[in-house]
Amino acid sequence: QVQPVESGGGLVQAGGSLRLSCAASGFTFSNYAMGWFRQAPGKEREFVASINWGGTITSYLNSVKGRFTISRDNTKNTVYLKMNSLKPEATAVDYCAVARASGVRLGARDYDSWGQGTQVTVSS
Repeated sequence: QVQPVESGGGLVQAGGSLRLSCAASGFTFSNYAMGWFRQAPGKEREFVASINWGGTITSYLNSVKGRFTISRDNTKNTVYLKMNSLKPEATAVDYCAVARASGVRLGARDYDSWGQGTQVTVSS
């Protein structure tokens, strides 16, 4: 059974950094793209970042470009999201998901399996 598990969320002051991790099991991790999404209170889930199967191609939400970095370690079946210069509007539950394909995907409907989420709270 495919099961991503996120970790690394927490409370941080504006301008601070966090690194989220997502360990996935139950499938051939290196064959699939991975993505990070977030859902703020009262808002719809939105795309944050995606990385292709080999870690060579990435895509980001415009508002996080230059501050967030997605990466993966296929030897550890883990994908990461390093978030720098965090802003209060990043307060959300962040989710890791497994894409249905090997290339980057931006839409939630292109992802099959989702983790339980990890809370990120940025105080002003």
